[in-house]
Amino acid sequence: MPSYKLTYFDITALGEQLRYLLSYGGADFEDCRISLEEWPQLKSKMPMEQLPTLEFDGKVYHQGRAIGRYLAKKYNLYGDDELQALEIDYNVDDIEDWRALFAKIFHETDQSLMAKHKAAVFERTPFFLGKFEERAKKNGGYFVGGKLSWADLHFTGIAELINNFTQRNNLESYPALTKLYGTVRSEPKIKAYLEKRPKTAL
Repeated sequence: MPSYKLTYFDITALGEQLRYLLSYGGADFEDCRISLEEWPQLKSKMPMEQLPTLEFDGKVYHQGRAIGRYLAKKYNLYGDDELQALEIDYNVDDIEDWRALFAKIFHETDQSLMAKHKAAVFERTPFFLGKFEERAKKNGGYFVGGKLSWADLHFTGIAELINNFTQRNNLESYPALTKLYGTVRSEPKIKAYLEKRPKTAL
């Protein structure tokens, strides 16, 4: 089994699903967390001047979803066939569309636009969570196939990020998603990671 080095900022966001995947798979990995102060000096050294990256066997790989897909396949979290893999992929993409709403707020520096972005985000969030809730109910408490997959880990990582960012429990009115969130975080190896990870604001 290779030794992995995962590099991301010292927050959850796009890196957390990868930390979940590596932990679930029992991987030996270095959780390299970059501060915002360090980033300008390191940016040009990254393949596309972006994070996360995953390094192993002397090579550095980038793009979070590509890395996630690789790890999901490796740890049997990518469905039983091509159709389930397709469902997992579009669920991950849908979850990313939900996250992207909040990214607009996070990166906005114009205060006159901030309120507009926030209103749009909170208006649109029930649409996403309603769709996700339906899928979880239909699939025995999971996004796809009635069992744990990459989509479930990805959702849980992003839901935590958004809950922390908004300082409220956005899943409160969605019992199937609330249960799924708890299920993922109760997986023994993920739970062990959560207990030892650094505390961050996001």
